[in-house]
Amino acid sequence: MRILLVEDDDILGAAVRDQIAADGHAVDWFQRLDESDDALSTTQYDLILLDLNLPDGLGLTFLTTLRRRGSSVPVIILTARDQLSDRLSGLNAGADDYLVKPFDLSELSARIAAVSRRYTGNPNPLMEFGDLEIDIATKRIFKQGLSVDLTAREWALLSCLLQSPSATISKSRLEDALYAFGAEVESNAVEVYVSRLRKKLGHDIIHTIRGLGYRMKG
Repeated sequence: MRILLVEDDDILGAAVRDQIAADGHAVDWFQRLDESDDALSTTQYDLILLDLNLPDGLGLTFLTTLRRRGSSVPVIILTARDQLSDRLSGLNAGADDYLVKPFDLSELSARIAAVSRRYTGNPNPLMEFGDLEIDIATKRIFKQGLSVDLTAREWALLSCLLQSPSATISKSRLEDALYAFGAEVESNAVEVYVSRLRKKLGHDIIHTIRGLGYRMKG
């Protein structure tokens, strides 16, 4: 997934960014709402992690505006406000989950995975494709009962395809899943990682839809 992190605390922001990257996601981190809004205008995100108190405004106002525009991108609020009224305000404004600081980074990873599954219409973290069994929650893959190891970027590309397994995902969308802002995107990066996944998981697991992109088999 490609995740937008909106957090002005340097220490927490760096920790969350590193956790997301370790989970195999691409992340763009901004400390201001205006910069985050600019990013949203040019990039398709799969999820937003949103602090409520930013230097240039309130995250709740930002979220309300986002929903009024018709955006359905999932949002998890990260905040030190722990009152029930604050949680209700966030959820009523359109947030999908609410995590109170300080929080365990492993819990954040689990919340991200759960929200993602709800949006893809597949609440079950276990998926099967032929002789493959994929556990999205633990990022474990078994082929004919044997474990298959993927690199972070291989998993990032596969995860993007698994979000809509029956849909064709464009090359540009897969590039977004592989890289965050500032990272150089090689012209053949998607083809390289698709080729690596086919070698590890099976040559027929990912279909090339010529001129359109890629999709999972079955």
